[in-house]
Amino acid sequence: MAGFPDVVLVPDPLTFRVLPWAPGTGWILGDLYFDSGEPLPYAPRNVMRRALAELAQAGFEYFAGLEVEWYLIKIEDPMLEPEHLGSPGMPPTPPRVGAVSHGFQYLLESHLDEVDPILQILRKNLEGAGLPLRTMEDEWGPGQQEFTFDPLPGLAAADAMVFFRTATKQICRRHGYHATFMCKPNIPNFYASGWHLHESLLHRATGENAFVSTNVERPLSPVGLHFIGGILAHAHAACAFATPTINGYKRVKPYSLAPDRATWGIENRAAIVRVQGGVNDPATHVENRVGEPAANPYLYMASQIVSGLDGMRRKIDPGPPSETPYAATDRPPLPKTLMEAVHALKQDTLFREQLGDTFLDFIITMKEFEANRFLKHLESTGTRLQDTLDVVTDWEHREYFDLF
Repeated sequence: MAGFPDVVLVPDPLTFRVLPWAPGTGWILGDLYFDSGEPLPYAPRNVMRRALAELAQAGFEYFAGLEVEWYLIKIEDPMLEPEHLGSPGMPPTPPRVGAVSHGFQYLLESHLDEVDPILQILRKNLEGAGLPLRTMEDEWGPGQQEFTFDPLPGLAAADAMVFFRTATKQICRRHGYHATFMCKPNIPNFYASGWHLHESLLHRATGENAFVSTNVERPLSPVGLHFIGGILAHAHAACAFATPTINGYKRVKPYSLAPDRATWGIENRAAIVRVQGGVNDPATHVENRVGEPAANPYLYMASQIVSGLDGMRRKIDPGPPSETPYAATDRPPLPKTLMEAVHALKQDTLFREQLGDTFLDFIITMKEFEANRFLKHLESTGTRLQDTLDVVTDWEHREYFDLF
């Protein structure tokens, strides 16, 4: 990339949507190429496309359903005075906000009613733009929402996540609200949000679900079990894609409904991989619970495809399902920081082999730069890293709250 060369952005007409909330406006994704026609190796959509091609050669198609938690907050002050606008290398001051409802009463109907007017606006516009919205519900924290979507194939699933986040932030802002997909904002009593990724494979030849078991002694087919085996084998390195921010690791801790070890379980929300379905159930799939809602969907899903396919090729046995994942001390803990995740990514040769040196060196450099900026901030304030593992810093709030 020396010399900052031009690149060519080729619009993908299959992603075109008319925006119901913005009259006369359309939205479209594009793919990046060099002038030579070579795909840009850093472009996340190209990375996922290569992973899908490998999966297709093995005879399978990838499907994913989105289950995304995020925060709806009322804007009290957009912080647009000159001293808050930011500058190169310094993000702008995040807006000053207030809660839209009380929290910590899961699915309380009065909480949902408090925010129903804006949720109905969101529903109308998301469905009007063609997203397969399935459910909307009040989550644990004050103003915390969870939206789910019907399963979509391959790139369409990742494209939908990009559009959902963009659309939600735009629609909310137009009505005086702020939507954030930052995992844990630096606001008292705000609980961490996750992105649970529901996954399955279809046989390309028949269109049938490849994870369905026909054996009463196992919850998944051999393909499904080996897919889990691959995810667990590469879980530590894949955290760099599933949880790619400093802030996302504030969610990874015992007894928090977020996984802290590389385990799997049957209908167990404490494991990384939760199996849903059963013998001869055509809806059988796995749910990865380690991701944060700010994750790049193309890289998150590509990491799953690459890991799962490796498990299928090498027939990796995931071992028995865990009934008590937080007590599974035989399994090593997941990374507790972005720095640990990047170190694990460096040590795992699979992603370098499958995603290429150019991309992997790029993503490691970017994540190390992000981590080093955070560490320099801690140094400037005399704060120890270990003292921030359970505390959201001002640096994180400025870095992620408005951007995501």
